[in-house]
This record gives sequence, structure tokens and C-alpha cells, in this order.
Amino acid sequence: MLNKKEQRLRRARQTRIRIASQGVARLTVNRTNMHMYASIISADGARVLATASTVEKDMRAELGATGKGSNVDAARRIGQRIAERAKAANVEKVAFDRAGFSYHGRVKALAEAAREAGLQF
Repeated sequence: MLNKKEQRLRRARQTRIRIASQGVARLTVNRTNMHMYASIISADGARVLATASTVEKDMRAELGATGKGSNVDAARRIGQRIAERAKAANVEKVAFDRAGFSYHGRVKALAEAAREAGLQF
């Protein structure tokens, strides 16, 4: 019997296999209880092209005194920031890799903000 983390990692492996066959860069998301992380990884999986997270010093200052990176507002800001950095790295189209997390709440907010900022999924 798989525990909750093993189930999520199994789903993530299946997604990454499917994305690898598409041959496009992937936007991968990781969420913890305290922070959100987003990275754009090249199509061959060899290089990280852009990153954004709530642990960055300027992002923590932007979030205010609490520096809380575990809410939907912080996820939206990370989505906008990763889209800007992807465009700077000449990446327009990506596959969304949610790393086995359900498309709900913070993960959904990040994805929608990245789409609104011009990233194509």
C-alpha cells in the first residue's frame, strides 16, 4: 500500500513520461507548507531555464511583513514572475507539470497567473 507521498510521486512520474514525449519545455511546480517553487526546464531535461519562488529575498519583501508564501496570492505572484522570466529566456510554450499535486488552490492559481501573463500551456 502506497502512502500519500508515494502516490503523488507515482502520478508525477506518469506525467513526466507523457511530457517527455511532447518535446517541449516544462513548467514544474512544487509546493510545500511554507513556500511555492516554479521552474522552467528545457525540453531535453538538461537545463533549468528560469525559476521563481517565494523564498527569494525580493519576493519575501513583496509579500509583506509575514513573508507568507503559502497562500493563493503568493502563488499568483510566482505565476506572473515565472512567465516573465520564461519570456526573457525565449520560452513561449510549455507543458504544465504539477508534480502529482491536484490542480486546485495554489497550483491552479499559479497556472492561471502564468497563462494570463502570456505563457502558453
